[in-house]
Amino acid sequence: MASQEEPGTTIPPHVLSKLNPDFVQFFRDVLSKRPRDVPIEELRAHPEKYRALTAIDSSKCERVADYEVTSEDGATIPVRVYHPDPKKHGDGPYPVHMNHHGGGFVLGDLFTDGQLCLSMREAGVVVVDVNYRHCPETIFGKAFQDAWAALNWVIDSSTTLNIDPSSISVGGISAGGHISFVLQHMARDAGLPLKLCLASVPPTTDCISYDSPTDSPYPSFLEFANGPALPWDRIKYFGQSVFPPEKRDDIRKMSPDWWLAPIKAPNFKGLCPTFIRTAECDMLRDEGEAYGLKLVEGGNEVTIKRYLGAVHTMMYLPLENDQRSYDEDAIRALREAHGLAK
Repeated sequence: MASQEEPGTTIPPHVLSKLNPDFVQFFRDVLSKRPRDVPIEELRAHPEKYRALTAIDSSKCERVADYEVTSEDGATIPVRVYHPDPKKHGDGPYPVHMNHHGGGFVLGDLFTDGQLCLSMREAGVVVVDVNYRHCPETIFGKAFQDAWAALNWVIDSSTTLNIDPSSISVGGISAGGHISFVLQHMARDAGLPLKLCLASVPPTTDCISYDSPTDSPYPSFLEFANGPALPWDRIKYFGQSVFPPEKRDDIRKMSPDWWLAPIKAPNFKGLCPTFIRTAECDMLRDEGEAYGLKLVEGGNEVTIKRYLGAVHTMMYLPLENDQRSYDEDAIRALREAHGLAK
């Protein structure tokens, strides 16, 4: 009977035994009842109906301001800037952290990571949340150009933003973690030193273009292919927007191969310190950790933390203990990287 259920609405026994019990109850009560794989047209028309449960409109919060960045091809990219409380952290200039939300290169906006950005600024850093362009409205690869343009805009706007351009970190969740890995290579190549790359549950292969879970060389990809948070059907759904079968080969030719799969980057030497956070019950767990091992082989400083019992979307779930641990780890990592630790 279970095999006839829609993927993502039940939990296979071999996954259930590993999950945090609080998540299991929340999944049964809430997540399993939410709509899945909604048509793109509906998502774009009514994004408020399908955002993560922790998404918020932070635009009216204190010390939050919106700006626009011009990307390489002239497109306008919205960014939201979060400043720390000067009563707690002084008058600046402050270190700055560039954030990139998750969503399979298809979903997400400035609401997605609003709560997380408010939390990260408690480290005493300015957080710049980048709403890079999404597929299918744009071609894969534009997200990296947008993120690079935003990073350079921050440096050029250091006086306006009251930030220290010599103390920059980058990071993101899932697709945003993928973007941050590409950025750390681009920054190294451009002679731009970064203090930290903070990537959570990142894909590091071209899994979004796979035809089957068996295409992956990593055990976790098959083990959690029918998991409750990011099953294979969800990755395939994103892949249809990012790499439509009839355009896949042409799109792949438009960007360097390692943009699609950062683990294939040609040079892993001289990269910034990196903190990779993975979830035990996530298809992407092993490839994220494998990227970390490539960094180690390249002689870089790397921290890898696997959250036991956690799923791919752990940071977007209103589970108090998990959320607190995730937030505290980010704040601690940012403070240490930017020399703010007491």
